Amino acid sequence: MSLQARKLACERDDRWLFHDLDLEVRGGEVLRIEGANGSGKTTLLKILSGQLTDYQGALFWREVPLRQVYRDFLANVLYLGHATGVKWALTPLENLAWYQALAGVGKDEAQRMSALEAVGLAGFEDVPVGQLSAGQQRRVALARLELTPRPLWILDEPFTAIDREGVADLEARLAVHVHDGGSVVLTTHQPLAVSVPMRRVRLGDGGDHVAF
Repeated sequence: MSLQARKLACERDDRWLFHDLDLEVRGGEVLRIEGANGSGKTTLLKILSGQLTDYQGALFWREVPLRQVYRDFLANVLYLGHATGVKWALTPLENLAWYQALAGVGKDEAQRMSALEAVGLAGFEDVPVGQLSAGQQRRVALARLELTPRPLWILDEPFTAIDREGVADLEARLAVHVHDGGSVVLTTHQPLAVSVPMRRVRLGDGGDHVAF
């Protein structure tokens, strides 16, 4: 399993966010995207997850042009954005049921309950999300990692608003996923205490980037 970007470039408001960017996401590792605010990190993640098409260059999924295998790619990727993406009027259980239907993985309530327990939300299953704290709302979104298994995770600031215990739990989940052969692309301002193979790409002003 691999996702490759070749000569990727993106311009916004007459400014290059990045250009001539080559990268590869391989199984069994974390690729961390770094850079200052406005450097294009979120834009890059949305391109890599197939959400944005306004860019130059090419994407390849398993060495085939992404446009030719787009449906297979979508069946293997899970994207969590900076916003939680949960509906405030629905309960955590109802939100996860909606995500299950969207992902085409059925509507197994036992799986939803297990996913919520895994992120520390046992006892809050039927509370409207709008009544939960920001950290608990983030945990509802993170429950998707348990609910809809995908080999490629693309995560935009997944540690936002969660407490120290939640950070440790998520780090452990990331480590298990990578050790099992999965891959993670993420942005975060959080120091990562994860003992897994990790590479970094730093985006800079003027579209420059450094891989290390």
